[in-house]
Amino acid sequence: MSTRTDAPTRREQILKEAARLFAERGFHGVGVDEIGAAVGISGPGLYRHFAGKDAMLAELLVGISERLLSGGRLRVAEAASDPEALLASLIDGHIDFALDDRPLITLHDRELDRLRERDRKLVRQLQRQYVELWVTAVRDIHPEVPESEARAAVHAVFGLLNSTPHLGSHGGGLPARAATETLLRRLAHGAFASLTP
Repeated sequence: MSTRTDAPTRREQILKEAARLFAERGFHGVGVDEIGAAVGISGPGLYRHFAGKDAMLAELLVGISERLLSGGRLRVAEAASDPEALLASLIDGHIDFALDDRPLITLHDRELDRLRERDRKLVRQLQRQYVELWVTAVRDIHPEVPESEARAAVHAVFGLLNSTPHLGSHGGGLPARAATETLLRRLAHGAFASLTP
């Protein structure tokens, strides 16, 4: 899958810094002025891009759910005829997310309930669709596994992969990316392989 390499827009810079600050200090622990300072503009200047912090939070959490789903659908389109390749591709895509967007994982865990009900429902709807892509892929490989068990396995693997914000928290930063990526891939594949006794 191709990835975008052009420079981030001002809006994307703001969202990235907002995610980092919200993850570090909590949504209510961060002011608009601090977000603005992190990207080199005044706090009030942020209002040219967003209506406020609530709008940033909604765009971050809805946006990542949309990105995961659209990326998953693209992977399905590219590898639908090869279930093993599809599952491997889904795992790799989620590992990239888990390593590259760690603040968004923390933000989702802590702040999802702060979204307006409409946005929270949209996030949940997008997430359910994303899960179903994985469940279908798993059951194509393991048709003997009940759907409920396949879904539980998918959620367990998400929990494993989404644990990245906790890696390195006791002694510095994240371990080397290549090594972490290899470990997460091996663990995820192992979890799904264990569905067959």
